[in-house]
Amino acid sequence: MADSHSVAKRLQSELMNLMVSASPGVSAFPEGDNIFNWIGTIKGAPGTVYDNLDFKLKLTFPTDYPFKPPVVKFETSCFHPNVDQNGNICLDILKDKWTPIYNVRTLLISIQSLLGEPNNESPFNTYAASIWENQEEFKKVLLKKYQEATGITI
Repeated sequence: MADSHSVAKRLQSELMNLMVSASPGVSAFPEGDNIFNWIGTIKGAPGTVYDNLDFKLKLTFPTDYPFKPPVVKFETSCFHPNVDQNGNICLDILKDKWTPIYNVRTLLISIQSLLGEPNNESPFNTYAASIWENQEEFKKVLLKKYQEATGITI
């Protein structure tokens, strides 16, 4: 098992990699001085109903990271089939499919990808899953909820 010093070194290395070779639409930084708590940002991918929307996430890393996944929650309300009303995310790599090969970048890109390609077989939000096929209706509800949560009109 990793000790907190080696975990902190891994997280610092991941932070440097994120800063040096940024991926479009995703970013993350430690929240204050605590390397184990990060705030991430994801932009909705172009061509999806989430295009032009920005979401904040909270990432909390366990002391045995990268052998265990971080806890990741949406801070910005996100209407999505695989996100519940508390911001919890149903994504296999956050649970049983996690491997130490993954890092913050791959995790954020996976969540960004999930926005446009939900797993309706395993919904956390059954209402969102039920209207996903009707993208026009879905987008209407999404934008209404996003505006209510952020005060931003799109």
